[in-house]
Amino acid sequence: MRAPIVTVMESPVCLIENIDGTLRVVQEATEYLMRINQPVVVVAVVGLYRTGKSYLMNKLAGKRKAGFALGATVQSKTKGIWMWCVPHPVKEGHTLVLLDTEGLGDVEKGDQKNDAWIFSLAILLSSTLVYNSRGTIDNQAVENLQYVTELTERIKVKAPSASSAEDDDAEDAQFVQFFPSFVWAVRDFTLLLEIDGRQVNEDQYLEHALTLKKGRDRRTVDYNLPRECIRNYFPTRKCFIFETPAPPEKMAHLESMTESELSPSFQAVAFDFCNYIFKESSVKKVKGGLPVTGRSESTTYVETIASGGVPCLENAVLTMAQIENQAAVEEGLQVYQRGMQGLTFPVSMEEMSNEHRNWDSQATKTFMSRSFKDDSGEYLKTLAVEYASFLLKNEDMSEKVCRQLLSELSEDMANKLKNGFYAKPGGYELYCSDHDNLVAEYRKRPKKGVKVGIMDKSFPVVAQLIMTLATVT
Repeated sequence: MRAPIVTVMESPVCLIENIDGTLRVVQEATEYLMRINQPVVVVAVVGLYRTGKSYLMNKLAGKRKAGFALGATVQSKTKGIWMWCVPHPVKEGHTLVLLDTEGLGDVEKGDQKNDAWIFSLAILLSSTLVYNSRGTIDNQAVENLQYVTELTERIKVKAPSASSAEDDDAEDAQFVQFFPSFVWAVRDFTLLLEIDGRQVNEDQYLEHALTLKKGRDRRTVDYNLPRECIRNYFPTRKCFIFETPAPPEKMAHLESMTESELSPSFQAVAFDFCNYIFKESSVKKVKGGLPVTGRSESTTYVETIASGGVPCLENAVLTMAQIENQAAVEEGLQVYQRGMQGLTFPVSMEEMSNEHRNWDSQATKTFMSRSFKDDSGEYLKTLAVEYASFLLKNEDMSEKVCRQLLSELSEDMANKLKNGFYAKPGGYELYCSDHDNLVAEYRKRPKKGVKVGIMDKSFPVVAQLIMTLATVT
């Protein structure tokens, strides 16, 4: 089986470019993802621009320099979606994929439709979604998550053939199970964590902010809608509250500051935040609970959204199955080929058959361990091992070895023929004696393979002998 990729991505790369409001997939980034056959834990951060999203991603990557651009002005630094793949610090054999998204509500951009696609893509690609906001969790902060309410319009749960509302509801319920977990990071918080005079923790503070109001009037419905969506789509929720990391006059130089210069309370929350993400963020899965590798992550939704289409979860699973099963066939063939190439040809037919059965079984096991919803066995059938080519290789090598051996053993007889040694009375008896000795020596030599009988058809001195005897006669 191919070894998992361990190459460290030294700095982030752009995954989705935003060029004048048009999203475009960056080929180099998807090619990198395609080489990752480990399970991936994908953490995406979204939120208003200039709220410190990139800082959190750099913390998760374990670096502050050569990381996601922080910037110190009101101008947004991140455009599109940037990706950083690093070895997972806790889960061995996993890759942590960090996605830093373009800030929502960028005044320079002014395109809410583009914001919605960025937000939807972050949700579809991630196993943990971090929503970053500043100040407090008030009604405005909740309403800034308006894009959650548009998910049902922007993401198809069933394939286009779905018809009944009951089926849609069932599929939607299954879909929500594999939505990313939700983490709300509140930055620059300056208030007391108290509700009605009672001290609360961060999670209680978040749940209080998501409490629904009673009533059916339009104002109440509008108030409840984003909260209902958050509660329904993100059943797993967590909140972290960060105080301001440094005095206001130093905030513009946050990127150049050392950790020791930051507020101790800020450092403590950042430490807890990273530990939670590392330990609690699960492997990215698609509908049906199927784990995703970097290879399938790269093409599951990105192309569809970048082209302006509406992503369909059912189609995404089919696409992922095709990618993974083709890769599983390739890896199975590699196992078989490496095993058979380890033979020192030529070998006997019995050994050839035994080795074929062994490596064919290993190839099938490799395929089964990597296959993805190959319920019909379609891809398993295409695991056509190259037994015939190895049979031909063994035969060719055997014939070459046998001919070379015959040439070496018959060299003395050939010289005798050339010098007329057998062209005398009693020469035939001498020839027969030499011939029998040559045959005995030929048959005694090991590792001639399946073409050992070639001697009977092409003994190199027979024709010369006949010509000599005819001349003598």
